[in-house]
Amino acid sequence: MTGELPDKPRKRRRKVPWAAPVSAGLAAAAASVLTASVDWEIPPLAKIAVTGAAAVLVGLTTWATTETREPRQQALPAPGSLPPDQWPPVPEHFTGRAEALAELREVFTERRKAPGLSPPLVVSLYGRGGVGKSALMTRFAHELAGWFPDARLYADLRGGVDAPVRPDEVLIGFLRALDVRLTTDPGGLDELRKLWLTWTKGRRILIGLDNAHDAAQVKALIPAEPGCAVLVTSRAPLFLNGTHDTRLSVFSEAHGVELLARLAGGDRVVDDLEAAREVVRLCDYLPLAINICGARLATREQWSMREMAARLADTRRRLDQLEVAPTVDKSVRASVQLSYDDCTGMQRRLLRLLSALTAPDVPGWVAGELLDSSGLDGADQLEALIDAQLAECSGTDQTGTMRYRLHDLVRVFAAELAEQDEAERRRAAIERVLYGYRRRAEEAAQNRWPQDWSKGGRRSDADGQVRAGDWLNAERLTLLSMIHLARQLRLWELTWGLARAFCSLCHSLRAYWADWVAVAELGCEAAAQIGDRRALAIALLDSASVHGGLGLRERALEEARRALATFEELGETWWAARAMRTIGMTLFSDGHLDRAQDYLIGAITAFKGEDDLWWMARTQRNLAEMRMSERRPDEARELLEDALEIFKRDGNRYSEAQTLRVYGEVLAAQARVEHRAGDLRLAANLFTRAGFSLDRASEMFRQRGELWEEARCLRAAGEVGDPDNGLRELDFVRRAEKILVALGDSWGVARTAVSAGRALARLSRIEESERELRRAVRGFEELEDRWWMARSLRYLGEAHLDAGGRGAAVEPLEQARDIYRSLGNEAGMRRTLELLRRTDS
Repeated sequence: MTGELPDKPRKRRRKVPWAAPVSAGLAAAAASVLTASVDWEIPPLAKIAVTGAAAVLVGLTTWATTETREPRQQALPAPGSLPPDQWPPVPEHFTGRAEALAELREVFTERRKAPGLSPPLVVSLYGRGGVGKSALMTRFAHELAGWFPDARLYADLRGGVDAPVRPDEVLIGFLRALDVRLTTDPGGLDELRKLWLTWTKGRRILIGLDNAHDAAQVKALIPAEPGCAVLVTSRAPLFLNGTHDTRLSVFSEAHGVELLARLAGGDRVVDDLEAAREVVRLCDYLPLAINICGARLATREQWSMREMAARLADTRRRLDQLEVAPTVDKSVRASVQLSYDDCTGMQRRLLRLLSALTAPDVPGWVAGELLDSSGLDGADQLEALIDAQLAECSGTDQTGTMRYRLHDLVRVFAAELAEQDEAERRRAAIERVLYGYRRRAEEAAQNRWPQDWSKGGRRSDADGQVRAGDWLNAERLTLLSMIHLARQLRLWELTWGLARAFCSLCHSLRAYWADWVAVAELGCEAAAQIGDRRALAIALLDSASVHGGLGLRERALEEARRALATFEELGETWWAARAMRTIGMTLFSDGHLDRAQDYLIGAITAFKGEDDLWWMARTQRNLAEMRMSERRPDEARELLEDALEIFKRDGNRYSEAQTLRVYGEVLAAQARVEHRAGDLRLAANLFTRAGFSLDRASEMFRQRGELWEEARCLRAAGEVGDPDNGLRELDFVRRAEKILVALGDSWGVARTAVSAGRALARLSRIEESERELRRAVRGFEELEDRWWMARSLRYLGEAHLDAGGRGAAVEPLEQARDIYRSLGNEAGMRRTLELLRRTDS
């Protein structure tokens, strides 16, 4: 090997000869740190959103808020930060494969000599299960590490199991690893693919896709950047365009014996070479089986090579592999059986019980619950299963917790044996795990958003909120599997409790929208099965929140009204107030301001009566935003000043920053009124105060790493309307749009186009203004947000009027009028009719 492919040293945490890497969903979770506060607000308009939120580095902030940089520089993290490197360590006893490695080196060296404008190099390693594809890919990837300085990403696609990882899950994980914070739903696989192409542009990234099921699972994950490369393993050829396919066969006898010698000791092989050859043959020359046998021999010095061969040859102890899984070799099954036979009774029972959990991996405490012992004892038994090559350590998650999983082949083996266990004992063990997850999920949810759980919810510090977000990221896929397992077992009380905690976490983080909506429906189903009307009303309110956030407002309204009726019947006044607020915000988002205000005012009164000042202040802020849209800034300002006092007194910095942003918008509106009235001194003072309020809010969000909220502040700063700062305000809007584009917030981008159009109109650049406002109309039309379509059209008509183009103003104003009429929005109608009258004068 020459200097063409430099080796990269990597520190190993533990030796797991055949351990498979962590699953793609957990790689996604571990790559992001969601630091959004518990009281995250959706704008009063629909946004299509998916995912959860992640801690964003200063480098990304700099990129997103800087107007001109080279493409490569835009994507890089903060100076001094390390690029993500998700690849697992090279197997300790990697053996052979010299020809395959030479072939791979030649392919990559040729590409490096003349990359040109060719697509990224995709190399596919395929072959039968257990042949060592993953080990070879990992070994070669570490040789290539120096060629790909920007990132080395890895995902186990789990193609050999019943539920392979979806491409969108992998893309979410990869984007978060690159510090892309997905605070809203980009709109599915196609939109995630667009973000992926954007964030890989100009970068050199090595991507590993292990255990692919088919080409469809892989295609969306391949970037377009010629500087990137993709290594894929699968059991069958994928036939992807431009792929270099390499079939990996079983070991030769010589390589098998060499591997066995490395593991069991060279002296033992020399002492009985014929028996060693027999072991390799009975392992069917599969590296996985040889690894298991060698590891067992290494920990049992009293066993001879001949004894191992005899154990493998004993047909009474070998199961016919094809009867369970036709694609798995019986020799692998025989090796697993030998390891199983050598375990203690407790370890065998743990293995069987673990196979009943469909989760991709679990923390150590789960073993303790399954065995009805302490968490420490359970973790010790898991470690023993690892020593027996029956379990794997899948790494440490971002909470610092060690996680464990079963190899797919071992899971199949253990699941068959589990059917022989007593059903009641198995069910009791699973219930203990489910209750354990419910306790932990509820604790995390209450730390993240205490106000969602009780009146005047207990205080939670910022660290506790961050830890709760980390916990959800680490446990999301496992928690989802537990919810579905509880439902499958018809454990409805547990299903509801788990679903409630999951929905609360998603709501507070504004993340994982697709999972959130599915779990909310399960929560409603479980509550109905229990027959608990209060639980059903709470589940309906959770469902209304996610459906409203996804723009399904009619459904959200119906669910919130059902919840309100139930709460009122049960005398649950605090929950009834929350339902009223949800109804009011849903109506507000749909443009029904007159109806919305009755519910919001009712909610404020109810929260005050319940002495819940946090919810009262939050709802006052919502009402203030509505008063702003009605051109009633004085009332809005009074509401906000009261809310600010409450949030400051309680030390709720996030809610304070959100309220400061709205307060700055109100001061700007008052400044514009005074400027039109001719009081330039008072207007200048208000413009200055508005800018100060928005700057302060923006800085508070920036310190917390809240890019999405910072973008909202920048956009608001671009809408102040100070005639002395027109170009600066346009720059604020452009910076906000860059952040929102990077975050995949399609609604936010459309909303920012409105701000850009109005800023350009104030600069008398009417043609550019029309282009931006038309872009906003198209964006809101795609999102089916008719209220903002009407507002964009109204602003367009107003821009033409102010520029003297009365004829050009008529069409957009008439379109806005018709939409407002269909929505029953009287305030919007009045303002549009005022503008239409100006076209006749």
